[in-house]
Amino acid sequence: MISRSGLSKLRSGLYPPECLLFNNIVGSSRILVSGTRFTSAATESDSTNTDVNPSKTSEAVNASELESKLLEKDKIIEEKDKLLKEIQDKYKRSLAENENVLQRGRKMTEEAKLFGIQRFSKDLLEVADVLEKATESVPKEELEKNIHLKNLFEGLTLTDLQLKKVFSKNGLEKVDPVGEKFDPHLHEAVFQLDVPDKEEGTVALVQTIGYKLNGRTLRPALVGVVKRKS
Repeated sequence: MISRSGLSKLRSGLYPPECLLFNNIVGSSRILVSGTRFTSAATESDSTNTDVNPSKTSEAVNASELESKLLEKDKIIEEKDKLLKEIQDKYKRSLAENENVLQRGRKMTEEAKLFGIQRFSKDLLEVADVLEKATESVPKEELEKNIHLKNLFEGLTLTDLQLKKVFSKNGLEKVDPVGEKFDPHLHEAVFQLDVPDKEEGTVALVQTIGYKLNGRTLRPALVGVVKRKS
């Protein structure tokens, strides 16, 4: 393009026509260069925008996947913690059960030591009853008259005494509850009688001596209990 000053100078003959043609070419080149720069900048801008959008989308996808994986891991950890707690509870219960079994075993062992001779001791009670009745049935006056009877009586008395020592050594004790309050755990009432000078509900007479083995009733005493007549 030719400026107004150029036209005036051309008309006045100051510039030759070749100069005007050169100026037109240069001006056109500048316009083309400017247009090219604008187009290049726009292209770069579009390219930049095109590159940014996929990157942001990829980051969003990665963040979503990461969050999903974290939630999945949290769920797995929660399940593992729950399973661990259940295992610990079962382990504690198992320990408690084992301790109870050990305690019961120790108790049974102790009871076996204490009451292992229970059946044997109960059988010996009949022997003790026979010896006691035998010594009580001998008349005292006959002992002085008959030396053989006296020797037999002394032998029975010593045997009865030795048997009672063995009973005491092994935790076997006699229950002779005359005058005591009737106890159904230690006594067995076989009859009732009215005794004016005794309290009602007490033992007035012992028919058969009872025995305890280490505090446990081995044989209840057979007794007669006082009861007032209505």
